[in-house]
Amino acid sequence: MAIVPQKLFGWEDVEELGDLERLVLIIETLPDEKLVRAMELERFRGRDDYPVRAVWNSILAGIVYQHPTIASLRRELQRNAQLRQVCGFDLWLGVKAVPTNSVYSRFLRRLMNTYSRYVDGIFGELVEMLTELLPDFGKTLAIDGKAIQSFANRKSEKEPDGRRDVDGDWSKKVYRGIRQDGTPWEKTMSWFGYRLHLIVDAKYELPVHYRLTKASNSEVKEAHGMFDDLAQTHPELIKRCQGFTADRGYDDGKLIVKLWDDYKIKPVIDIRNLWRDQDPTRLLKDYTNVSYDYKGTIYCYCPKKGTQREMAFGGFEANRGTLKYRCPAKYYGINCQGLADCPVAKGIRIKIEEDRRIFTPLARSSYAWQREYDKRTAAERVNSRLDGFFGFEHHKIRGQKKMGLCCGLALCIMLAMAVGRIRQKRPELMRSLVVSA
Repeated sequence: MAIVPQKLFGWEDVEELGDLERLVLIIETLPDEKLVRAMELERFRGRDDYPVRAVWNSILAGIVYQHPTIASLRRELQRNAQLRQVCGFDLWLGVKAVPTNSVYSRFLRRLMNTYSRYVDGIFGELVEMLTELLPDFGKTLAIDGKAIQSFANRKSEKEPDGRRDVDGDWSKKVYRGIRQDGTPWEKTMSWFGYRLHLIVDAKYELPVHYRLTKASNSEVKEAHGMFDDLAQTHPELIKRCQGFTADRGYDDGKLIVKLWDDYKIKPVIDIRNLWRDQDPTRLLKDYTNVSYDYKGTIYCYCPKKGTQREMAFGGFEANRGTLKYRCPAKYYGINCQGLADCPVAKGIRIKIEEDRRIFTPLARSSYAWQREYDKRTAAERVNSRLDGFFGFEHHKIRGQKKMGLCCGLALCIMLAMAVGRIRQKRPELMRSLVVSA
């Protein structure tokens, strides 16, 4: 925490700060001492007109209070003496204590080019804090990719100078669905810029890992790398994780196999229909009256009438690697004329090796799978907070380094707020970025 080495306030109760309480909470919670000391050491005997700690805290204030530009932040610092005091600027200097635009530009440039790894370290420490504070943190993880438009509208071929985007590229995403009248619809969104790949805790809606890449980077490939990173940097989190949920953009057999075989985490990932034939079902190997569709729903057929019925899911046997399915006539009390002659009346077992994409440890046809899959929206809500509160929907950022720094700082503040609220014994406010004490 970059606490300024002086009496911070002339009052005793921090709650009297009102809206400034949120900034104080962030400053006191954020494990940023290594970053600040490294920047102070670099300056060492140089001029110290604008202290590193105060400038750093003011940048945090700009994010907390939703200032879209440095100019907006500087105007607020010049107007608000209490904010200058909380940040650590010398009150005796008045508005002269507020850094110039060039000071902020140089400071941010140093953060991007030299000290970005410290921001990653702050994020990792906050994740570790939450892992200790919340026993079920990370039990279910969700992943999603977020499109972030660059402030530039195309890639520049000129030399980078901080005013143009030479890193971003183009990508598109296609959304499809069915209207209420049964007709299909399709919408294509294209953008120039970047993609934020985000893994979050599905219960607490807090980030645990992120990557910022060019817009065209594959979500599936990034998911593989991000999960390996998590296993290395936060092994305790992976150890307690039981489920990993994502939309069909992450439908990949290798990812599904990795999650279960390497980490014993149940993949709950929506599936695309890759069957080229028009037949909605296929016969299950070794059975003459059992079929399945591309979503893994199992059907049996009455030997006498040929009636199709969905079989009841009976659980997953991890030691055998099999899914159990029960006779619907016995399980639901249905009258089936062919029950006495049915070869699957006693139920069946299906090895997940039959098709690893379709047959997963948590059966796709079960109610439990749908409950877990619904948790993927946690990542969408985190992305929404990035757009709404942190201003990524309307920003003025160009370049991958600057965009990565801004994303990292926003996510660090999100986590620091949660840690601070939990320590205050107010966990109900851990996701609230606006409400003050």
